[in-house]
Amino acid sequence: MHFLLPALLLLAILFLPSLWVKRVMQRYSQPEDRYAVTGAVAARRLLDLHGLQQVRVEVTQTGDHYDTHERVVRLLPNNHDGRSLTAITIAAHEVGHAVQQASGYRPLSLRSQLVRLLGPLEKVGAALLMAAPVIVAATRLPGAGGLMVLGGLLTLGSAILVHLVTLPTEFDASFRRALPMLADNDVLISGDERHARRLLTAAAMTYVSASLMSLLNIARWWAILRR
Repeated sequence: MHFLLPALLLLAILFLPSLWVKRVMQRYSQPEDRYAVTGAVAARRLLDLHGLQQVRVEVTQTGDHYDTHERVVRLLPNNHDGRSLTAITIAAHEVGHAVQQASGYRPLSLRSQLVRLLGPLEKVGAALLMAAPVIVAATRLPGAGGLMVLGGLLTLGSAILVHLVTLPTEFDASFRRALPMLADNDVLISGDERHARRLLTAAAMTYVSASLMSLLNIARWWAILRR
C-alpha cells in the first residue's frame, strides 16, 4: 500500500501534462472562425515581416513543425487552414523557430545537428536491444549482455539528449519569439493575448511531457537490467 501513493504521483507527473496540453489545444480550437485569416496566412505574414520570404508554409500530416533543412513551416490541416486562436498561435510558434534560425540561435542548430547525428545511432541501439536476448541465448556468453546496455544507452540516451536541447528551444520560440510578434503586429484580437500565452505554454509542455516519458523509460530499462 505504501507504494501506491508514489506510483500515483509518478503517473500524474507523467500523464497530466499531456492531458492538459490536449485540453488547452481543443478549448481554443473553438470557435473555428474566430480570426479572419488562417494559420497559414498568419504564418506567411509574420515570416514576411521578419524578412523571411524564402521560408515556405506548407500543410503536413506529421505534426506541426519547422524544417530547418528545407526552411519550411509545416502545419497540420486544422492549423494550416483553420482560423481559430489555436491555429494562429501554433503558426506563430513555428514561425518563431524560423526566426531563431535566421538569428543564429545556437540551441536550434545544435538540436538539428544532434537529430542528424543521433538518429542513425538510435536505430542501431533499437536493433541491439531486440537482438541482445537472442544473442545471449544463442552464445551464453556473459559479455553478450553488454549489447543490451549499449543498445539502451544509444536508444534512450539519444532521446534524453535531444529533449534536453529541445526544451530551451521550445520555450524561446514560444515566449521570446511568438508571443511578442503576435502582440507587436496586432495579430491577436483584443483580450486573446493571455489565452495565447496558455497555448504557447501548452506547445512547450508537449516536450516537457516527452522528456519525462524518456526518463521513465530509462528508469524501467535500468530496473530490468538490475534484476
